[in-house]
Amino acid sequence: MDPTVLTYILIGLVSVLLIVVVVLLVSMVKLRESVRRNARRNAQSAELMQQSLRQDIQNVQDNVRGLQTTMTQTMTQSYASLNQTLDNKLQGSFDSINNYLQDMNKDLGEMKSVASGIEDVRKVLTNVKSRGILGEIQLGSILQDILSPSQYETNIATVPGSQERVEYAVRLPGSDIPVYLPIDSKFPGDAYSHLLDAYDAAAENEIKATRNILVSQFKKEAKDIATKYVKVPYTTEFAVMFLPFEGLYAEAVNLGVIEMLQREYNVVIAGPSTMAALLNSLQMGFRTLAIQENAERVWHVLGNVKSEFAKFADVLEDTQDKMNKVNDDLDKLIGARTKKIQKALAEVEKLEGYDSFDYISEPTGYYDN
Repeated sequence: MDPTVLTYILIGLVSVLLIVVVVLLVSMVKLRESVRRNARRNAQSAELMQQSLRQDIQNVQDNVRGLQTTMTQTMTQSYASLNQTLDNKLQGSFDSINNYLQDMNKDLGEMKSVASGIEDVRKVLTNVKSRGILGEIQLGSILQDILSPSQYETNIATVPGSQERVEYAVRLPGSDIPVYLPIDSKFPGDAYSHLLDAYDAAAENEIKATRNILVSQFKKEAKDIATKYVKVPYTTEFAVMFLPFEGLYAEAVNLGVIEMLQREYNVVIAGPSTMAALLNSLQMGFRTLAIQENAERVWHVLGNVKSEFAKFADVLEDTQDKMNKVNDDLDKLIGARTKKIQKALAEVEKLEGYDSFDYISEPTGYYDN
């Protein structure tokens, strides 16, 4: 290659390198200036941001202080209101509790009175004589409510010549000699109480034993009633054993005592409700029997009324004929007198001063014209 050309090429390359270096230097200067400007701008922005951040932090702090003050005031007011509400509620609760305690004291006093009354009732029911009087009073009240006093007797000897007197006896109608239905009140309270205690204790053996005792007591009382108070024809063939409590009557039903006593002793067991039903049935029978007894008398009275009514019809017909004749006579009499009076009045207008009553003097016949 030609050295001259090579020289020119080298010179060109050097020139290009110089230009590139100059461009690079210029670019570096511009870049440095731009970096400085950006640094100044960033410093200013950072300062502004710091100032804004400080202001925001100050505002937040101010807001927090205000909110803290408001919350403190609100909490103080709420606490005071809550204290007042709690005080009122606690006072109301204390008043309610106080009233409740007073009511409890009052109820306890009443319960003591009730307990005392129950104890009195227990003492009455544990006394055999008192139990008998209680059942007798209840039976008498039922009889008094359903029957009239003439339909039953009290403490009467149903068997002639006997000293045994039954508490009550219903007088049965239908014969000249009174026939009575004996009713006696019985209350085997001891055996029944022991049975209830056995039920509460759920003691099977004791329940069975007390049931047998209660059945024996029922049989004893039924035999006593049948022996003392039942004797045909002065009484019915059966008597009634009254049990004053429905629970005792239900126990008798469960034990099968009712059928057994009817079969062996002709004694019917009745509780308060069944006693009332039995007496109501008797009362209906009494009324039916009374109607049957009075039926013949009623027909006799109706026969007399029928014959008397026939006579009354004859008398009424005769009276009607007489009344018709009287009406005819009155019609004729009224017609004749009216004509005479009218004639006299006509003459009064013509004859002044003349005695017009001459014209209405009594005629010889009432029926003359």
